[in-house]
Amino acid sequence: MSSPARRAAFDVLLRVFEDDAYADRAFATAAVRLDPRDRALAQRLAYGAVQRMRTLDHAIETIGKRPLRKLDAPVRAALRLGVYQLGWVDSVPRHAAVNESVELVREARLERAVPFANAVLRRLALGLDELLAGLGEDTPQAAALKHSYPDWIAEAWWRDFGAGEALALMRAQNEPPETVVRLVRGEVGGEPTDVPGAYRVQRVDEQALAEGRIWPQSRASQLAGLLVGSQDGERVLDLCAAPGGKATMLRGEVVAVELHEGRARELEENARRLGATNVTVLNADATELPPELTGFDRALVDAPCSGLGVLAARPDLRWRAAPLPELQLALLRAAAERVRPGGTIVYSVCTMNSDENEGVVDAAGLAIEPLGEEWPQFAHPHRPEFLLTLPHRHGTSGFFLARGRV
Repeated sequence: MSSPARRAAFDVLLRVFEDDAYADRAFATAAVRLDPRDRALAQRLAYGAVQRMRTLDHAIETIGKRPLRKLDAPVRAALRLGVYQLGWVDSVPRHAAVNESVELVREARLERAVPFANAVLRRLALGLDELLAGLGEDTPQAAALKHSYPDWIAEAWWRDFGAGEALALMRAQNEPPETVVRLVRGEVGGEPTDVPGAYRVQRVDEQALAEGRIWPQSRASQLAGLLVGSQDGERVLDLCAAPGGKATMLRGEVVAVELHEGRARELEENARRLGATNVTVLNADATELPPELTGFDRALVDAPCSGLGVLAARPDLRWRAAPLPELQLALLRAAAERVRPGGTIVYSVCTMNSDENEGVVDAAGLAIEPLGEEWPQFAHPHRPEFLLTLPHRHGTSGFFLARGRV
């Protein structure tokens, strides 16, 4: 019988790759009955195998000599899980990685596939290290295969940052991110960071979170809220506000807009929990707001994006990500129409892609304020009037940040 942790990880792989489920939601369901130790192992195996899917599949097809698309879904999931343990989890003995994965195939009532799975995994146990060592990284396409990314992401980073920085980014986004919380009130048992109010912690205190004393939020995300700089007595518009981490940082009279009804309800709940009584939630399309919503002093456009700066925290995102520059520009222009002359707009996206970053801001025609002078440690390497947090350099999620005047 397979272990509870591996069974849960197996279920996550099936849900993500066969049902197009989000990894975090699939994991929450699969791990509900696991003890803390098994939960930690299941999360590592599930998230790691989802993240490394492209490299795993290359190894399975090369050594197994059969296209994965021709295999039954449970066999695909079991092989991916087994190969991930063989190649990336030193604490798991090789015989356990092989035997437990074969057992998962048997438990799926695919007895006819058991000999095949067993043979492929045993060959991989002998030949995987050599295969992985032979993968190159001298081109975007080769690096994408080695580090398990879609080609287009590697190509975008190669173009924007050069080969060395792109490779460092790819490696960093395959490692677990730091755990940081924003202190809302009271005290927190953590390490202060270079962003005021942000504390690095070993784990999120669930009781403090439930009581609204802290909020899990990366340093880069908190930086976006700080850059708005809103004051008491001002009117502030947050155009893409859910789940509310940034909106609840803002002072003044805040109108927080969210398109999706369920996320708008979540935003209202979070604002109540965090004591942000100055935040009013509006469930609406940010590009089609009521005409009376105008004359704001400040706006925050934390726009939907490809999410290339948070791939470490969301293992399945790289397989579904897509750039959204047209939507981002439309949102930025919508904000400009609602802010009074001389008011400011902060544009924030959790991605590192010039098409969605400086390309969008340049097209919007705002009078840009030089943020690199305020936060020199986060200055954009090529455009210092903007900020760009980079996971491999700053140890936080990747965010592009700009502030301009209307």
